[in-house]
Amino acid sequence: MNFEQTGLLMAEIIPLHRDHSRLFHQNRYVYPVVSRRSGGISVGINLNPDKVCNFDCIYCQVDRRSEAETTFVGTEHLLAELDEVIELVTSGRLWDDEKFGATPQAFRRFNDIAFSGDGEPTTFRNFDLIVNEVAQRKMSAGLDQVKMVLITNASMFHRPACQRGLAVLMAHQGEIWAKLDAGTEEYYHLIERTRIPFARILENILDVSLRWPVVIQALFMNVAGVPPTEAEISAWLGRLKGILAAGGQISLVQVYTVARPPAEAIVTPLSDAEVDHIVKRVQQETSLTAQGYYGSRASS
Repeated sequence: MNFEQTGLLMAEIIPLHRDHSRLFHQNRYVYPVVSRRSGGISVGINLNPDKVCNFDCIYCQVDRRSEAETTFVGTEHLLAELDEVIELVTSGRLWDDEKFGATPQAFRRFNDIAFSGDGEPTTFRNFDLIVNEVAQRKMSAGLDQVKMVLITNASMFHRPACQRGLAVLMAHQGEIWAKLDAGTEEYYHLIERTRIPFARILENILDVSLRWPVVIQALFMNVAGVPPTEAEISAWLGRLKGILAAGGQISLVQVYTVARPPAEAIVTPLSDAEVDHIVKRVQQETSLTAQGYYGSRASS
Protein backbone atom coordinates (compact mmCIF):
# COMPACT_ATOMS: atom_id res chain seq x y z
CA MET A 1 0.00 0.00 0.00
CA ASN A 2 1.61 3.26 -1.11
CA PHE A 3 1.49 6.66 0.59
CA GLU A 4 -1.40 7.96 -1.53
CA GLN A 5 -3.50 4.84 -0.90
CA THR A 6 -2.76 5.04 2.80
CA GLY A 7 -3.80 8.71 2.81
CA LEU A 8 -7.13 7.96 1.12
CA LEU A 9 -7.90 5.17 3.55
CA MET A 10 -6.93 7.22 6.58
CA ALA A 11 -9.32 9.93 5.38
CA GLU A 12 -12.11 7.46 6.07
CA ILE A 13 -11.02 6.75 9.65
CA ILE A 14 -9.93 10.18 10.91
CA PRO A 15 -12.50 10.05 13.77
CA LEU A 16 -11.02 6.72 14.88
CA HIS A 17 -7.36 7.69 14.75
CA ARG A 18 -8.03 10.95 16.57
CA ASP A 19 -9.92 9.07 19.26
CA HIS A 20 -7.24 7.31 21.29
CA SER A 21 -9.36 7.03 24.40
CA ARG A 22 -7.96 4.47 26.83
CA LEU A 23 -11.51 3.38 27.65
CA PHE A 24 -13.14 0.54 25.73
CA HIS A 25 -16.54 -0.53 26.98
CA GLN A 26 -16.06 -1.37 30.68
CA ASN A 27 -12.33 -2.12 30.36
CA ARG A 28 -9.93 -0.36 32.67
CA TYR A 29 -6.59 -1.34 31.16
CA VAL A 30 -6.85 -2.72 27.61
CA TYR A 31 -8.18 -0.86 24.57
CA PRO A 32 -8.01 -1.27 20.77
CA VAL A 33 -7.29 1.71 18.53
CA VAL A 34 -6.79 2.32 14.83
CA SER A 35 -3.22 3.59 14.81
CA ARG A 36 -1.90 6.03 12.22
CA ARG A 37 1.65 4.79 12.79
CA SER A 38 0.80 1.10 12.83
CA GLY A 39 -1.46 1.14 9.79
CA GLY A 40 -3.88 -1.20 11.56
CA ILE A 41 -5.20 -2.19 14.95
CA SER A 42 -3.02 -1.59 17.97
CA VAL A 43 -4.16 -3.11 21.26
CA GLY A 44 -3.04 -0.74 23.98
CA ILE A 45 -2.19 -1.72 27.54
CA ASN A 46 -2.58 1.12 30.03
CA LEU A 47 -0.32 0.52 33.03
CA ASN A 48 -1.01 4.04 34.33
CA PRO A 49 -4.77 4.48 34.75
CA ASP A 50 -3.84 6.69 37.71
CA LYS A 51 -2.18 9.03 35.15
CA VAL A 52 1.16 8.79 36.93
CA CYS A 53 3.98 9.99 34.70
CA ASN A 54 7.44 11.36 35.38
CA PHE A 55 7.00 13.76 32.45
CA ASP A 56 4.29 16.43 32.15
CA CYS A 57 4.59 17.19 28.43
CA ILE A 58 2.85 20.33 27.26
CA TYR A 59 1.45 18.51 24.23
CA CYS A 60 0.10 15.42 26.00
CA GLN A 61 -3.65 14.85 25.67
CA VAL A 62 -3.86 13.42 29.20
CA ASP A 63 -5.24 15.88 31.75
CA ARG A 64 -3.01 15.31 34.77
CA ARG A 65 -4.86 17.93 36.79
CA SER A 66 -7.97 15.78 37.16
CA GLU A 67 -8.38 13.16 39.87
CA ALA A 68 -6.91 9.75 39.04
CA GLU A 69 -9.27 6.79 38.77
CA THR A 70 -7.09 4.25 40.54
CA THR A 71 -3.59 3.79 41.90
CA PHE A 72 -3.54 0.00 41.60
CA VAL A 73 -3.20 -2.25 38.55
CA GLY A 74 -4.99 -5.57 38.92
CA THR A 75 -2.79 -7.90 36.90
CA GLU A 76 -5.34 -10.70 36.56
CA HIS A 77 -8.01 -8.20 35.60
CA LEU A 78 -5.68 -6.71 32.98
CA LEU A 79 -4.82 -10.11 31.49
CA ALA A 80 -8.49 -11.11 31.33
CA GLU A 81 -9.22 -7.90 29.42
CA LEU A 82 -6.31 -8.62 27.10
CA ASP A 83 -7.60 -12.12 26.34
CA GLU A 84 -11.03 -10.70 25.54
CA VAL A 85 -9.74 -7.96 23.23
CA ILE A 86 -7.36 -10.35 21.44
CA GLU A 87 -10.33 -12.63 20.77
CA LEU A 88 -12.40 -9.71 19.47
CA VAL A 89 -9.69 -8.72 16.99
CA THR A 90 -8.67 -12.19 15.83
CA SER A 91 -12.26 -13.42 15.41
CA GLY A 92 -13.32 -10.28 13.54
CA ARG A 93 -16.03 -9.51 16.09
CA LEU A 94 -14.39 -6.12 16.70
CA TRP A 95 -15.82 -4.91 13.39
CA ASP A 96 -19.33 -5.47 14.75
CA ASP A 97 -18.61 -2.82 17.36
CA GLU A 98 -20.20 0.53 16.49
CA LYS A 99 -16.92 2.38 16.95
CA PHE A 100 -14.93 0.13 14.60
CA GLY A 101 -17.56 -0.87 12.05
CA ALA A 102 -16.43 1.70 9.48
CA THR A 103 -12.77 0.63 9.54
CA PRO A 104 -11.58 0.03 5.94
CA GLN A 105 -10.56 -3.52 5.06
CA ALA A 106 -6.89 -2.61 4.65
CA PHE A 107 -6.75 -1.52 8.31
CA ARG A 108 -8.48 -4.61 9.68
CA ARG A 109 -5.16 -6.16 10.59
CA PHE A 110 -3.76 -6.87 14.04
CA ASN A 111 -0.45 -5.01 14.06
CA ASP A 112 0.70 -4.86 17.66
CA ILE A 113 0.15 -4.97 21.39
CA ALA A 114 1.45 -1.67 22.75
CA PHE A 115 2.48 -0.67 26.25
CA SER A 116 1.33 2.92 26.27
CA GLY A 117 -1.51 4.58 28.15
CA ASP A 118 -1.97 7.53 30.49
CA GLY A 119 1.61 7.71 31.77
CA GLU A 120 5.08 6.25 31.38
CA PRO A 121 4.61 2.44 31.28
CA THR A 122 8.11 1.63 32.53
CA THR A 123 7.35 3.33 35.86
CA PHE A 124 5.17 0.31 36.62
CA ARG A 125 6.99 -1.54 39.42
CA ASN A 126 6.56 -5.03 37.95
CA PHE A 127 7.12 -4.01 34.34
CA ASP A 128 9.21 -7.09 33.54
CA LEU A 129 6.60 -9.46 34.94
CA ILE A 130 3.70 -7.93 33.03
CA VAL A 131 5.67 -7.92 29.77
CA ASN A 132 6.38 -11.61 30.25
CA GLU A 133 2.72 -12.38 30.95
CA VAL A 134 1.63 -10.50 27.83
CA ALA A 135 4.24 -12.29 25.74
CA GLN A 136 2.89 -15.64 26.95
CA ARG A 137 -0.67 -14.59 26.03
CA LYS A 138 0.50 -13.58 22.57
CA MET A 139 2.26 -16.91 22.05
CA SER A 140 -0.72 -18.93 23.30
CA ALA A 141 -2.97 -17.14 20.80
CA GLY A 142 -0.59 -18.02 17.95
CA LEU A 143 0.13 -14.35 17.19
CA ASP A 144 3.76 -14.80 16.16
CA GLN A 145 3.66 -11.93 13.67
CA VAL A 146 1.96 -9.47 16.01
CA LYS A 147 4.49 -7.04 17.43
CA MET A 148 4.98 -6.00 21.02
CA VAL A 149 5.63 -2.27 21.13
CA LEU A 150 6.83 -0.12 24.01
CA ILE A 151 6.02 3.59 23.65
CA THR A 152 8.28 5.26 26.18
CA ASN A 153 10.07 8.41 27.26
CA ALA A 154 13.22 6.30 27.89
CA SER A 155 13.59 7.59 31.44
CA MET A 156 13.68 4.17 33.14
CA PHE A 157 15.85 2.08 30.81
CA HIS A 158 18.64 1.96 33.40
CA ARG A 159 16.49 0.16 35.99
CA PRO A 160 16.95 -3.64 36.24
CA ALA A 161 13.22 -4.44 36.01
CA CYS A 162 12.98 -2.35 32.86
CA GLN A 163 16.05 -4.00 31.35
CA ARG A 164 14.56 -7.44 32.00
CA GLY A 165 11.28 -6.35 30.47
CA LEU A 166 13.00 -4.99 27.37
CA ALA A 167 14.81 -8.30 26.87
CA VAL A 168 11.50 -10.19 26.94
CA LEU A 169 9.85 -7.65 24.66
CA MET A 170 12.60 -7.86 22.05
CA ALA A 171 12.50 -11.67 22.12
CA HIS A 172 8.84 -11.52 21.03
CA GLN A 173 8.76 -9.39 17.88
CA GLY A 174 9.44 -6.28 19.95
CA GLU A 175 9.91 -2.65 19.02
CA ILE A 176 11.09 0.14 21.31
CA TRP A 177 9.72 3.57 20.43
CA ALA A 178 11.77 6.07 22.41
CA LYS A 179 10.77 9.70 22.72
CA LEU A 180 13.35 12.33 21.76
CA ASP A 181 11.67 15.67 21.14
CA ALA A 182 14.55 18.07 21.73
CA GLY A 183 18.14 18.79 20.91
CA THR A 184 18.96 21.19 23.72
CA GLU A 185 18.48 20.99 27.49
CA GLU A 186 16.50 24.23 27.52
CA TYR A 187 13.98 23.07 24.91
CA TYR A 188 13.73 19.63 26.53
CA HIS A 189 12.60 21.14 29.84
CA LEU A 190 10.21 23.55 28.09
CA ILE A 191 8.47 20.70 26.31
CA GLU A 192 8.70 17.80 28.76
CA ARG A 193 8.44 19.65 32.11
CA THR A 194 10.34 17.07 34.12
CA ARG A 195 13.09 16.97 36.73
CA ILE A 196 14.81 14.10 34.95
CA PRO A 197 18.06 15.37 33.41
CA PHE A 198 18.25 15.41 29.61
CA ALA A 199 21.58 13.59 29.89
CA ARG A 200 19.81 10.61 31.48
CA ILE A 201 17.45 10.30 28.51
CA LEU A 202 20.29 10.53 26.00
CA GLU A 203 22.38 7.99 27.88
CA ASN A 204 19.47 5.57 28.20
CA ILE A 205 18.59 5.74 24.50
CA LEU A 206 22.20 5.17 23.52
CA ASP A 207 22.64 2.23 25.89
CA VAL A 208 19.52 0.46 24.61
CA SER A 209 20.32 1.23 20.96
CA LEU A 210 23.67 -0.51 21.38
CA ARG A 211 21.72 -3.73 22.07
CA TRP A 212 18.66 -3.37 19.85
CA PRO A 213 17.39 -1.03 17.11
CA VAL A 214 15.16 1.75 18.41
CA VAL A 215 12.48 3.83 16.78
CA ILE A 216 12.91 7.50 17.62
CA GLN A 217 9.60 9.31 18.05
CA ALA A 218 9.81 13.09 17.90
CA LEU A 219 6.85 15.40 18.26
CA PHE A 220 7.34 18.99 17.15
CA MET A 221 4.80 21.76 17.56
CA ASN A 222 4.17 25.47 17.76
CA VAL A 223 4.48 26.85 21.27
CA ALA A 224 2.56 30.12 21.55
CA GLY A 225 2.63 30.27 17.77
CA VAL A 226 6.38 29.66 17.46
CA PRO A 227 7.76 26.49 15.84
CA PRO A 228 11.11 24.97 16.87
CA THR A 229 13.98 26.99 15.47
CA GLU A 230 16.30 25.66 12.79
CA ALA A 231 19.03 25.72 15.44
CA GLU A 232 16.94 23.48 17.70
CA ILE A 233 16.28 21.04 14.86
CA SER A 234 20.01 21.04 14.06
CA ALA A 235 20.78 20.26 17.70
CA TRP A 236 18.22 17.43 17.65
CA LEU A 237 19.77 16.03 14.48
CA GLY A 238 23.11 16.23 16.26
CA ARG A 239 21.74 13.94 18.99
CA LEU A 240 20.71 11.39 16.36
CA LYS A 241 24.13 11.60 14.73
CA GLY A 242 25.76 11.14 18.13
CA ILE A 243 23.83 7.91 18.73
CA LEU A 244 24.87 6.58 15.34
CA ALA A 245 28.50 7.64 15.77
CA ALA A 246 28.65 5.75 19.08
CA GLY A 247 27.40 2.57 17.43
CA GLY A 248 23.71 2.89 18.27
CA GLN A 249 21.01 1.52 15.98
CA ILE A 250 18.03 3.63 14.86
CA SER A 251 15.58 1.75 12.65
CA LEU A 252 13.18 4.64 12.01
CA VAL A 253 12.60 8.26 12.92
CA GLN A 254 8.97 9.24 13.37
CA VAL A 255 8.45 12.98 12.96
CA TYR A 256 4.96 13.99 13.94
CA THR A 257 2.93 16.85 15.32
CA VAL A 258 -0.14 17.40 17.45
CA ALA A 259 -3.20 15.50 16.20
CA ARG A 260 -5.39 15.53 19.33
CA PRO A 261 -6.24 18.25 21.87
CA PRO A 262 -3.12 18.95 23.95
CA ALA A 263 -2.76 19.72 27.64
CA GLU A 264 -1.87 23.36 26.96
CA ALA A 265 -3.82 25.68 24.67
CA ILE A 266 -0.57 27.35 23.56
CA VAL A 267 0.36 24.14 21.71
CA THR A 268 -0.77 23.90 18.08
CA PRO A 269 0.27 21.60 15.23
CA LEU A 270 2.93 22.35 12.69
CA SER A 271 1.84 22.62 9.08
CA ASP A 272 2.31 19.65 6.77
CA ALA A 273 5.11 21.52 5.03
CA GLU A 274 6.95 22.11 8.31
CA VAL A 275 6.76 18.41 9.19
CA ASP A 276 7.97 17.50 5.71
CA HIS A 277 10.90 19.91 6.08
CA ILE A 278 12.08 18.17 9.27
CA VAL A 279 11.67 14.75 7.64
CA LYS A 280 13.75 15.91 4.69
CA ARG A 281 16.50 17.18 6.96
CA VAL A 282 16.63 13.83 8.75
CA GLN A 283 16.93 11.99 5.46
CA GLN A 284 19.53 14.32 4.00
CA GLU A 285 21.71 14.83 7.07
CA THR A 286 21.63 11.40 8.70
CA SER A 287 20.63 8.92 5.94
CA LEU A 288 18.12 7.46 8.40
CA THR A 289 14.65 6.37 7.33
CA ALA A 290 12.13 8.99 8.44
CA GLN A 291 8.36 9.20 8.21
CA GLY A 292 6.13 12.20 8.78
CA TYR A 293 2.77 12.14 10.54
CA TYR A 294 0.56 15.19 10.31
CA GLY A 295 -1.95 17.17 12.28
CA SER A 296 -4.25 18.05 9.37
CA ARG A 297 -3.47 15.84 6.37
CA ALA A 298 -5.76 12.87 5.84
CA SER A 299 -2.86 10.48 6.23
CA SER A 300 -2.16 11.60 9.78
